[in-house]
Amino acid sequence: MINMSTGERLEFFDFSDVTVEHLHRYAIANDFVLDKVVLDIASGEGYGSYILSENALEVIGVDIDVETIENAKRKYSKNNLKFLVGSADKIPIQSNSIDVVVSFETLEHHDKHEEMLSEIKRVLKPDGVLIMSSPDKKYYSDLTGQVNPFHVKELYFNEFEKLINKYFGYTKYYFQSSFNLNSFIASREKFSNHTVYSGDETYLNKDRFNPVYNLVIASDLKSFLIEKSFFDGSAISNRIIERVKGNLINELNNSLVEKIKSTTTFKLGSLIIYPFFILKKYLKRIVGVYEK
Repeated sequence: MINMSTGERLEFFDFSDVTVEHLHRYAIANDFVLDKVVLDIASGEGYGSYILSENALEVIGVDIDVETIENAKRKYSKNNLKFLVGSADKIPIQSNSIDVVVSFETLEHHDKHEEMLSEIKRVLKPDGVLIMSSPDKKYYSDLTGQVNPFHVKELYFNEFEKLINKYFGYTKYYFQSSFNLNSFIASREKFSNHTVYSGDETYLNKDRFNPVYNLVIASDLKSFLIEKSFFDGSAISNRIIERVKGNLINELNNSLVEKIKSTTTFKLGSLIIYPFFILKKYLKRIVGVYEK
């Protein structure tokens, strides 16, 4: 983020397809960070930086929001993990000190794209790698009619490609989409070759993936080719189910309590017990006086 907290941060208590999309990106990034110094720009809640710290030599999470950084420090504490306040166009990191930069869903939240890429190049070592994603304006907004109030400047694929190619000699682009808490990422050449069937006992539907997100792996020394992959969101699905169950149980318990309180028997019992309750408090007070 550049100069404000957008309010659109993924936090690990509100689960959805967005959760799985982010986890899939971090899973891919995790394959690049073994024994590396890693910078996570717009690290937000901090869970992604924490994931990467399991394999990385060091991870630095940077975010513009002071409160978010303080919360991340409290929630995710490790010797090789630290969080700093900073913006994407002025990264508080020394030049030529980072092996891998990751930045997921950041570009669209500001319009200082050139400044951000220039800063990324500054902090990266000569053989450093950038892994970045951003929603495709065509599929995220134009075709859906969705207007995200937190997005300042979304990019079409050709704009995203032009921006990254300007700063890196080798780039490889991938598309991502998700459905039913599962995410799919593949190269731009192979993404649209996959068919999705859906329906129930009354109808069947056949469709193609729309690449909602653009993802790039960029470097100045070589091109990185990764295999197409799925992220199985069943663990997140189970957590959603458990939360729903918990909420239903709480609502049921609260409803039963209210129903019991509204009965004549409960009200009559309360009237009978109340004088004894007052007497008990009075006796405790008298005993206390004598004990002094």
